[in-house]
Amino acid sequence: MASGLRVLVSDGLAPEGLEILSSQAQVVEGQPDEHIGTYDALIVRSRTQVDSALLQRGWPRLRVVGRAGVGVDNIDLQAAKRLGVVVVNAPQAATYAVAELAFGLMLALARRIPQAAWSTRQGEWHKAHFVGVELHGRALGVVGLGRIGSALAQRAGAFGMRVLGHDPLLNAQEIRQRGAEPLDLEAMLPQVDFLSLHVPLTPQTKGLLDRNRLASMKQGAFLISTARGGVVDEQALLESLQAGHLAGAALDVFAQEPPTGSSLLQHPAVIATPHMGAQTREAQARAGRDIATEVLAALQGRPLRWRVI
Repeated sequence: MASGLRVLVSDGLAPEGLEILSSQAQVVEGQPDEHIGTYDALIVRSRTQVDSALLQRGWPRLRVVGRAGVGVDNIDLQAAKRLGVVVVNAPQAATYAVAELAFGLMLALARRIPQAAWSTRQGEWHKAHFVGVELHGRALGVVGLGRIGSALAQRAGAFGMRVLGHDPLLNAQEIRQRGAEPLDLEAMLPQVDFLSLHVPLTPQTKGLLDRNRLASMKQGAFLISTARGGVVDEQALLESLQAGHLAGAALDVFAQEPPTGSSLLQHPAVIATPHMGAQTREAQARAGRDIATEVLAALQGRPLRWRVI
């Protein structure tokens, strides 16, 4: 390492990324503290909250914040822009991992796999209690046809599902090219047997699935969310499940994480996982390599692939 660059890595990073960083900078692993102003770059995942106060403490030396993943809702982008701090992410790293988790959760809901597995482990043999539904011939609604939503749509098509898509950032032709039939959200909800969410948490998407929209969904439909907590009104979802309107939900994300005390965790029709969408060996390695090279490029004034601001 010939340069005097210093990078703080918070929340952990795959060895592949640390190796790249260490070849050109001094790398320290730990949480941001009063010494944040001694670093040129900060790399985080979803746990560390990069708020205005933290950025202010890091200024003027802190020049780059890297998110080892796609979502940047834990970074105060307006404060970063005001201070001239570059924010980059690694949006392609977890595409397959999250799409495959969403598909796995859909299968688990359809066939009640977690409940059947638990019953069998208890010494029971009640296969008649676990009659499910087939994905073939069912309608899947995908909200958000970015990389992950498009990957899910392709996999659902291979299973013989009819895929409907909604994405306000894409026109109808682009949605068709990504493997889905374009529909407005309000028109989609009453038609789908499964609904999978793939949108970031923004002021526009917060509470997107509210009480009225959940009520407009087809009786007996299933909801899958591997997007961000807060996109679904969790209290309204619980009420829909308790009323028997929705047949089940699989959630990898929650408004509060971990969701300590959430009544959703106790509902028998809910599958809950600990925000593990990107937790595959391959995705972690990609995220490490991608964010390491992007942060170093930002520090060295080279062209960027994934600049957020």
